[in-house]
Amino acid sequence: MAAHARKAQQFARQLFKLSLADGVVSAERVSGVLEYIEKHRPANPVMVLKAYARYIAAELAKGEAVVEHAGAINAAALAAIAATMTKQYGRPVTATAKPNAALLAGLRVHVGDDIYESSVAGQLAALAAAV
Repeated sequence: MAAHARKAQQFARQLFKLSLADGVVSAERVSGVLEYIEKHRPANPVMVLKAYARYIAAELAKGEAVVEHAGAINAAALAAIAATMTKQYGRPVTATAKPNAALLAGLRVHVGDDIYESSVAGQLAALAAAV
């Protein structure tokens, strides 16, 4: 990685840390960081902003469980998944439904970079890999 790219990453990481309030992304702090960047343009502002956006997006994804499902899913099931993930991760996690007909049946849950799968498609893929 070039020196200017490394410096942009480091600066974006520092800005990201300033955007957290009690370990959670704060909208007020993010707007403050963006105002600062607008007033005091850093070297390579596009690199800095892209890296900063990746850090913020990754942090926000940690608080959302995207539940892919093949059939219908009710609000009680989503609430149960959100409660389970909140307990497992020790931070508030909300659940949102996303239809995915390729699953055939079952669920796939994404929380940040973690994936939990209990679907027929996943079981068939594991079976095919084992053969």
